[in-house]
Amino acid sequence: MCRSIKTLRPPALPEEATDDEIRAAALQYVRKVSGFRAPAAHNREVFEEAVAAVAAATTALLDGLEIRGQGGQARVPASDSA
Repeated sequence: MCRSIKTLRPPALPEEATDDEIRAAALQYVRKVSGFRAPAAHNREVFEEAVAAVAAATTALLDGLEIRGQGGQARVPASDSA
């Protein structure tokens, strides 16, 4: 679909994905689906809401994945990583 979105889970990514990497992937997805690299002013709010929603869904997915042979989940939730 969008070749510039990289895999964000181990072992493709040796460390947990950062919030910036997740947001960048979400932004690329929304750009591809909407067909806009940057939204017009009247679409900016809905565009940014979509990026936030996709980023949240991506975080939930990564938090819930269990990668066999990795001894646990793919990503440690931000609240637990301190």
